[in-house]
Amino acid sequence: MRKIFLSFVMFTTPIAAQAAGFALAEQSSSGLGNAFAGASASAEDASTVFFNPAGMMYIQGTQLVGAINLIKPNVEFADQGSVKATGFPAKGGSGSNAGDLAFIPNFYYTRDLTDGVKFGLSVNAPFGLKTEYDKDWIGRFQAIKSQVNTLNINPAIAFKVNDQLSLGFGVSAMWAQAELTRAVNQVVKPESEVKIKGDNWGFGFNMGALYQVSTDTRFGIAYRSKVEQHLDGQATFGPALAATNNTGVNADLTLPENISVSAFSQLNDKWDLMGDVTWTRWSQFKELRVRFNNGSADAITPENWSNTMRYSIGASYHYSDTVKLRAGLAYDEEAISDLYRTARIPGNDRKWLSLGAGWQVTPSSKLDVAYAHLFINNAKIYDNQNIPASNFFNGKLVGEYSGNVNILSMQYTHNF
Repeated sequence: MRKIFLSFVMFTTPIAAQAAGFALAEQSSSGLGNAFAGASASAEDASTVFFNPAGMMYIQGTQLVGAINLIKPNVEFADQGSVKATGFPAKGGSGSNAGDLAFIPNFYYTRDLTDGVKFGLSVNAPFGLKTEYDKDWIGRFQAIKSQVNTLNINPAIAFKVNDQLSLGFGVSAMWAQAELTRAVNQVVKPESEVKIKGDNWGFGFNMGALYQVSTDTRFGIAYRSKVEQHLDGQATFGPALAATNNTGVNADLTLPENISVSAFSQLNDKWDLMGDVTWTRWSQFKELRVRFNNGSADAITPENWSNTMRYSIGASYHYSDTVKLRAGLAYDEEAISDLYRTARIPGNDRKWLSLGAGWQVTPSSKLDVAYAHLFINNAKIYDNQNIPASNFFNGKLVGEYSGNVNILSMQYTHNF
């Protein structure tokens, strides 16, 4: 388990999270090909441990799934009158592309405990974020680097109530780490910098149900609880400020709960149709508050996020006994309004177009590949952090973000 943990810490560098807020939807290649439509009803492979543990009742024998997702976001800022401090024009460029290539791994395992009880294990990264600008960019007093990494270890069990109904339940131990950096504007003195970094573990659970309406059609519902994270760490300032300001810090972070309702139907021996609606409770994220152990005033950023909905539809075509082709569309609402958008998470609503294929290489092994392109709506930002009465001069960032995301995923499934 220690090796698994270190591998995820090393390779999981989520950048510009691809679902609402800083959630990561990229949890399997087989699901990505359908834009994760029907995720809590399809139960195609062991990744169902994460999406709906009840789906393990549809997995035969012992199965191991490993996947890698390559994510390339493009995040560009266009300045429209930003200001460094009251009465002074901002210095610096647009920050270049704030996104970079990320690698998101997934690991799943299922096995039979008895004829009617299944065990599964999911190891993945349900949340993540990284945006990083040039150090001399126009908004450097508000944000340079913002990164959130998570690692979720999720054992689960499933059992069959009757021929139609299956239930599943799991628990989660989630490690979260956050790092925030920015320049410090001393107005009449040379600029300095600050880095705030902390981590901790939190705990939650997930559960789900699958109901087989007919031989060809089933419905799934899945719930994943919130996870309260209480991050402890350190604030580290540049040389000019380090002697009096370096200190311990702590912050609370709530990773939100969500509910998914999905349908899967095998229309005939060639076509499968699926759909999904997912609600996520981002409204709990009212502010980002960092508390300093040396008695300095709390650093508070208003967030006021909204709950979100994600809608997806998908279809699979059985080209042959060994090859399946997939496609999917999704609309993903953003939790962030124009009024409270910041440079740290400048997201907006996105539309998904996904394609994928599965190849049964041998009777016991399968290879899945998928590609998705995300069209992200342009996002306005007006973040005024010039407050002379409080001697607070982090600048006024005014402009517009544009961007898109490309995702390539590969997955190997093996049955023992």
